[in-house]
Amino acid sequence: MPTRGHSEPPGGGHIAAFGPGRYHAAPMAIPTLNDEQIRTWSREQKDRWWLENVYRGSMPQLTLRSAMTGFILGGLLSATNLYVGAKTGWTLGVGLTSVILAFAMFKVHHALLHRFGAKDMTILENNAMQSIATAAGYMTGPLISGMAAYMWIENKPMPWWQMFWFNVVLSVLGVLVAFPMKRRFINDEQQPFPEGRACGVVLDTLYTSAAAVGIFKAKALAVAALVAGFIQFISGEAYLKALHALYLVGKTGTSLGEVLDKFKDQIAKTWHLPHNLDPLYAWMASKGTEPRLANVTLKQLGINPALDLAMIGAGGLMGIRSASSMLIGGVLNFVVIVPWMIAIGEIVPKSGSVEAGDAVFGRTHILNTWALWWGIVMMVTASMVALFAKPEVFAEAFKGLFGGKKDTGKDVLKDIEVPLWISWIGIPIVGAVGVWMAHDWFGVSWVFGALAIPMIIVLTLIAASSTGMTGITPTGSLSKIPQFIFGAADPKHPPTNLMTGVMCVEVASNASNLLMDIKPGYMLGGKPRHQAWGHTIGIVAGSLASTPLFFALFMSGYKPEEAATDKNHLQSVMVTDQFAFPSAVQWKGVSDLVTSIFGGGQGTLLTQSIIISMVIACVVGLVFEIARIKSRNKFPLSPLAIGLGVVVPFESTLAMFAGALFFWFMHRRYHAKKESTGHKLWIDTHEPICAGIIAGAALIGIGDVIVKVFVLK
Repeated sequence: MPTRGHSEPPGGGHIAAFGPGRYHAAPMAIPTLNDEQIRTWSREQKDRWWLENVYRGSMPQLTLRSAMTGFILGGLLSATNLYVGAKTGWTLGVGLTSVILAFAMFKVHHALLHRFGAKDMTILENNAMQSIATAAGYMTGPLISGMAAYMWIENKPMPWWQMFWFNVVLSVLGVLVAFPMKRRFINDEQQPFPEGRACGVVLDTLYTSAAAVGIFKAKALAVAALVAGFIQFISGEAYLKALHALYLVGKTGTSLGEVLDKFKDQIAKTWHLPHNLDPLYAWMASKGTEPRLANVTLKQLGINPALDLAMIGAGGLMGIRSASSMLIGGVLNFVVIVPWMIAIGEIVPKSGSVEAGDAVFGRTHILNTWALWWGIVMMVTASMVALFAKPEVFAEAFKGLFGGKKDTGKDVLKDIEVPLWISWIGIPIVGAVGVWMAHDWFGVSWVFGALAIPMIIVLTLIAASSTGMTGITPTGSLSKIPQFIFGAADPKHPPTNLMTGVMCVEVASNASNLLMDIKPGYMLGGKPRHQAWGHTIGIVAGSLASTPLFFALFMSGYKPEEAATDKNHLQSVMVTDQFAFPSAVQWKGVSDLVTSIFGGGQGTLLTQSIIISMVIACVVGLVFEIARIKSRNKFPLSPLAIGLGVVVPFESTLAMFAGALFFWFMHRRYHAKKESTGHKLWIDTHEPICAGIIAGAALIGIGDVIVKVFVLK
């Protein structure tokens, strides 16, 4: 969402599937310039050096098989990103996963068909494939953030074709914006783009001296996916109910609909591996021993630990510090602050009474009526401090616009680079289409839509500079800038701040992600034009996969007649115990806050206790983030993750902490044992295992929801 980072909050969070030093054993056969050459050579000299020493002009790159493989893998990985993003607000790095998967798939393909003339996949074909798959994987970002928030405010689903085309048009605009920046950030300044560089190193490793490493990682990923998928299947209530129903169909000879109607009570009792503590809570309630805080059951407080394998895998990628901070935020909110606020009457139940012990709360009610605000303020404060604490990002972003080193030599790469005239003509045309969509579909003023275009360029420069230097694209932070600016200008029409924010963030994110994907192609001598086409193919693949899946997973319970009387109907349908949509919650929260401050808003939106909690959270977020920056990231707590722990369901936070704790323990145990099986499995193959757990659990989890919606209903 996406963000290539480790600490960016929802609304742009991204867990990159790599880490410092993870690939230290890989042979580095890739030609590179040294620091002095980067500093003193002109761009023409650098381009000529690259053309003579790195470029592999005759090697196949964007072939039919690489395009089709990337298209299919990208669709599957965008599905897992949609699933995980709706749960946590994060999107996951899919570049390395797709590289390893494609490498293994084509090794098997070659082994089976080489006698019939099939050739092995080249390193540049694999790179083109990962670029397509990566572009597809990040198309879910707007769906789980700004677009979802817009639909909640409108209280009705966006037509699927509007969702599809708005996403595609903004992403293509990102491609057009990125390629002029490519010449500066990659060709001239040789910015590292860490995750892209990691992909390049891994590809070089797989295709030079360590192919067995890739096969081992692919096997580990596959085994992890199968194990996680099996556990998710036997804990998936809908699957086992459907199997039971189909068994009864065969036994009774009646239709599925008749069986579901006639035997619904029997089918409802079908055994499955318990997903959470509901059976235990029910048993304890029958004995009168169910645990309570402030005379409210733990389940009503949103405390219901669950077996969530996708979140365990995500925690393994997230790392122990962020996961621990999330746990602190979750415990502080649900175990300490919320019971306190209930006890003093600041949070009232939906029904029942606290005194009688039958109060009905639920996590969503607690979040929306009180707890949301201090969590959002802490995340927003910390993310803005992190952004503006790096003045070098802004200096790097704009130095090329005002003076500095200029190239007057000829363009030696003009025949293989994407021509600049395509961007100069395409940006105004595609930008105008985006502005028209925002006006005609979402009611955004022509003036504000047009003003969003120059802001897009500015924010993309900042985002690309940050991505190039640090690997983090701060889209979560950047989204607040257009939300506050356009929200203040048009405070009584929330779609203005939401959809201009989506426009700015989607373009900045897509341009930065494309530059990250171009980096390994540049390192390995790929054709820039092929990568542009590949990224565009990925945009279409991701949109085609994620748009219908979004409606299947989250919109099936929407009823227009209920929406007519309940202004929060769609949000209550989409936000469940399974899917928290923390990124969209934050976008809507900022929109509501802007409306409340500048447009009168709702008089009861912010009570005195909420305002006090927001002030405290702002101060704590400011202090903690400054401490983190001053200590050069050694400060043990992340205020971004603490705030995220407030918004994400407590069971997901616990699962992520469990995953992070397991891999932290394994790293501590085997870090020094370089030649051991434990080191090879739990450290060298850390990311593929986590990616396999996530993919297996997410894909089977998606299937469980679809069976529940389209079969059992």
